[in-house]
Amino acid sequence: MLLLLLGIIVLHVTVLVLLFVSTIVSQWLVNGERAADLWQNCTTGDPFQCMASSSNEWLQAVQAMMILSVIFSVLSLFLFFCQLFTLTKGGRFYITGVFQILAGLCVMSGAAIYTVRHTDWHQASESTSYGFAYILAWLAFPLALASGIVYVILRKRE
Repeated sequence: MLLLLLGIIVLHVTVLVLLFVSTIVSQWLVNGERAADLWQNCTTGDPFQCMASSSNEWLQAVQAMMILSVIFSVLSLFLFFCQLFTLTKGGRFYITGVFQILAGLCVMSGAAIYTVRHTDWHQASESTSYGFAYILAWLAFPLALASGIVYVILRKRE
């Protein structure tokens, strides 16, 4: 049982790190020496320069979804530790699982909106590609859902 709990905690922390990195790092869209993320556009040339991103409604929705996913995941980890000590024997970690599934759905919604609408913000070209932070956001989605489902299935034992 201890190894199962350790594995779940490692999976949850991995999801949390992926969510933090994908929300903060400026690598959602890469075009040569230009990089864009949810918060700013940067050029990595000799005069390193960053400008604030536009205030499009869809971009603000992506920002909100990514922040909500981080909040839900942190809250889920906190609730897991609280329930680990207060939940009665045989009880399930429903609340923890629900918050982790919500984190997964939020990151999926944010990444999907970005996928559909990023051409409104930056013109698509052959040299434009998605950056590693965007890929980490999509990677966090199934991992968050999987850990949320494991929490819902998990029963507390002695």
